Amino acid sequence: MTRSVFCSSRNPLPMLTHNIQGDLGHTDLQEDLEFHNSNFSETTPALGKRGGGGGGGASAGLPLPATTSSSSGGSSKRFLWTLSFYAQFFDVDTTSVLARCWAALFPRDSFLDVLEGNPDLYGPFWIATTVVLILFLGGTISAYRASTGAGSFAYDFRLLSGAAGLIYGYTFVIPVALYLALRYFGSESANLLECWALYGYGNLIWIPVAIISWSSINILNWVFVGVGFGVSVAFLLRNLYPILSATDRQTSKVLLILVVALHFGLALAIKILFFAHGSPVSNVGDDKPPPAKEPTRMMF
Repeated sequence: MTRSVFCSSRNPLPMLTHNIQGDLGHTDLQEDLEFHNSNFSETTPALGKRGGGGGGGASAGLPLPATTSSSSGGSSKRFLWTLSFYAQFFDVDTTSVLARCWAALFPRDSFLDVLEGNPDLYGPFWIATTVVLILFLGGTISAYRASTGAGSFAYDFRLLSGAAGLIYGYTFVIPVALYLALRYFGSESANLLECWALYGYGNLIWIPVAIISWSSINILNWVFVGVGFGVSVAFLLRNLYPILSATDRQTSKVLLILVVALHFGLALAIKILFFAHGSPVSNVGDDKPPPAKEPTRMMF
C-alpha cells in the first residue's frame, strides 16, 4: 500500500485527468480555449455591417435622431412644389399664436423679439381670412338695413371678392414691395417673413372694428375706424422703424411716409366700402327705377 501511494503521489496527472473526464466529459483545454489580442476597435465596423449601416461612431447600425436628420440635410431638399417647403412657414403652436396676438394688441416688447426668430404665416393668414369674412357679413347687414322697405334683398358677393382683394392684397403684397425696397436701398436686416408677420398680426385690430361695421351711427363708425388705424399704424411703425432706419435718413423718411399713407388708405377703404350710412354700400339698390304705380280706380 505504501508503494501504490507513493506512485500515485509521484504522478497525479492520470488520476486528475480521469476524474475530469468522468465529471465533465471530454474537455481539451488546449484545443477548445484560444485567446486573442483585441483593442476593441474592430467591434464597431462589425456592428455597422450587421445593422445595415456603413458608418462608424455612435450612428453605426442605429437610425439618426430626428433633430440631426432634419438639420443636416432636410432643409436643402425642400422645393417649391413640395408641401414640406410651405409647412415650415406654419410651424407654430396655438400657444405661440395667442401670445403673438396678445403682443399685437397690447405691445410691450418689440414684436420681433416675440417672434423669437420664427416668423409664421399661420396667424397672418387666418387673421386676414377672419377680417374678410366679418367685413363681408358686416357690409351685407349694412346693405340690408339700408334697403329695408325697398323690396326683396339680394346678396352682393362683390363685397366678398372686394374684401378678399383688399385685405389679402394689403397683407401679402405690400410687405413684398417693402422688402424689395429695403433690399434695394441696402438694408441687410430686412426679412420677408418678418414683414408678412408684422402686417398680418397688425390686422388683428380690424376684427373688432369690422364687427361693428353694420352700425347705423356714422360718427361711431368713424371713431372705431380711427382707433383701428391708430393702433395698427403705431404697431407697424414701432416694429418697422429699426428696419427702416438701416437705410439712409432720407430714404427711411420716405418709406415711413409711404407706410403710413398706405395704411391710411386701407382704413379709408374699409370705412367707405363696408360701413353703413354714407358709404356706397348703403346706396346699393338706389339706382333701381321706382316701382310703377297702379292706376287709380275711382268708384262711383
